[in-house]
Amino acid sequence: MTDPVLPVAAPAGDPLSAGLAALDRHAWAEAFDLLSAADREGVLSGSDLEHLTEAAFFAGQPVRAMDSKERSFRAYNDAGDEIRAGYLATQIARDYAMSGKSSIASAWGGRAARLLEGKDETYAHGFYALGMSEKARFEGDIETALTLAEQALRIAERTKHADLHANALVQLGTLKIGTGAASDGMIMMEEASIAAVSGELSPVVTGNTCCRMIAACRDLTDYQRASEWTEATERWCERESISGFPGVCRIHRAEVVALGGAWDRAEQELRRAADELAAYPSNVPVGDGLYALGEIRRLKGDLAGAEAAFREAHGLGRTPQPGLALIRFAEGKTRAAASAINAAVRDETCDQWATARLLPAQVEIAIGVGDVALARTAAGQLASIVETYPSPALQAGRRQAMGRVLLAEGDGAAAAREFRAAIRDWREVAAPYEVAKGRALLAQALQADGDDDAADLELEAARGEFERLGAQPDADAAAKALRAAADRRSGPVTVRKTFMFTDIVGSTNLAEVLGDEPWVRLLQWHDDTLRDLVRKGGGEIVKTTGDGFFVAFDGARQAVDCAVSIQRALAEHRRSTGFALSVRIGLHAAAANQRGDDYSGMGVHLASRVAGLGGAEEIVASAETLAEAGDVAASESREASVKGVTAPIRVASISWS
Repeated sequence: MTDPVLPVAAPAGDPLSAGLAALDRHAWAEAFDLLSAADREGVLSGSDLEHLTEAAFFAGQPVRAMDSKERSFRAYNDAGDEIRAGYLATQIARDYAMSGKSSIASAWGGRAARLLEGKDETYAHGFYALGMSEKARFEGDIETALTLAEQALRIAERTKHADLHANALVQLGTLKIGTGAASDGMIMMEEASIAAVSGELSPVVTGNTCCRMIAACRDLTDYQRASEWTEATERWCERESISGFPGVCRIHRAEVVALGGAWDRAEQELRRAADELAAYPSNVPVGDGLYALGEIRRLKGDLAGAEAAFREAHGLGRTPQPGLALIRFAEGKTRAAASAINAAVRDETCDQWATARLLPAQVEIAIGVGDVALARTAAGQLASIVETYPSPALQAGRRQAMGRVLLAEGDGAAAAREFRAAIRDWREVAAPYEVAKGRALLAQALQADGDDDAADLELEAARGEFERLGAQPDADAAAKALRAAADRRSGPVTVRKTFMFTDIVGSTNLAEVLGDEPWVRLLQWHDDTLRDLVRKGGGEIVKTTGDGFFVAFDGARQAVDCAVSIQRALAEHRRSTGFALSVRIGLHAAAANQRGDDYSGMGVHLASRVAGLGGAEEIVASAETLAEAGDVAASESREASVKGVTAPIRVASISWS
């Protein structure tokens, strides 16, 4: 418990006495109104102002709580009680730090240090050490953070200060979890949390302790433990007349609800929690809630809404990754996705569980861009982390990541074993979306291993679950995979298309000159521009090809007009900015074999070779393309020999300027 704060004696029936009595009953709003009335009469001491701070906080008046806390500091300081003033200075510094106002927080921390310097060691020194530990952790100095947290714990044990003891255990436990000693860290956090829900701590410290415990369970994806502590915290909230410790517990409860597939209810809870927390000084819980809201929207297919939520979370100090990278991946912006997730993994150096939350997305995106070696490295790193705390959900994520790698490496049978094990683990934690995702991946592994019937069964089951959950993008992908499987079994369909291949000229040299970050930004502009023009031109992007695209058109004229629009857009960008990538384009109209959304055959091979005949800013079209396109301004046709074709072909350059 905090040091006893006794009210000043007051005549019976006055607002101060009535307010303190209401506070004892946890009638927070009533206590706030009565103590505010007493405050207007100018009779509150430093201890009375601390009571007003507590009442204001739980009555949903955080601005008044901060004001009365600062006034309480002044009252103690003026009265010469430097220990209590120093303690309050540490708490005010923490409040400002949590709201992102680091300069003001530093100033209050400096006040605490000056007030406590040279004094015999007290509970206030322990709280100061905790504040410095949190600051060191934020700055990435984990060794110093651990040392200071251990110092705070020693002071708490010597002074027998329950609130300090719980705070120190939570801080030290959090640090140990982040550095890999997850089991040891959880034991510390459980010790603090059982004291909290048993009523041994002050209400504010109890709420903070429980919320950090649940957050740690969430970070470790230990959903069973998270559910247990959420229930215990809710019982404490009901007993103490506290509504969701304003909003924070509601966020964690909503995250568990979302895992169980009740996305609409979880979204309502998250919106309510964000509204409740909006006025409070700490940005971190709001950021967590907005990120969780973004994840629900992303899975539903509302990418714009998801991105807005992730960006809001980022503005409040919560990383938007891996969610934002997965949005870029879903949009087909694979280079931007890879750049974002790789940077996030590279920059996360202090908390291995934060890294673990990024690694599954890194595996998925790396495979999507063809970097299977990086995917295997990321899957191996994830496995090493999970070994230190193998909860079912973490094991499921590890197995799913490794299954993706094995599938990309061509070992369908081994991948299927990993996916089946992942599905069992996801079922254990009652995560229906993850089960459905595992079944869709298992279907791919079964197809690769030649078991089409079993693959269809898994895809059908996955599609049904995705539709029930409202995960429309995944449902659509499963339906598309089923159609493609049917097409494969019925044999290829012969179609006539005009194929376009684009390619950036001199990309390797440009990448070397520009450097990684500017090159990635330029590539992203190139990809976005070409995707938009292809869509407007009626083309279908079949796949990306290194630094370009493979596109199919129903008609030759569409293909020619789209190619011209691409070169003109690049030229306009060059005129307006002084620079643009140089792209060559090849067009060829031919029959090809279509299986699902892919095309193959000599016609596709020829189209890729035609593109190789062009130079920077050139559109080269085969004679077949020009014949089908009609009246097109072009150079005289010429013969060209291409690899893999015995007879020369005739091509011409299309005039586009």
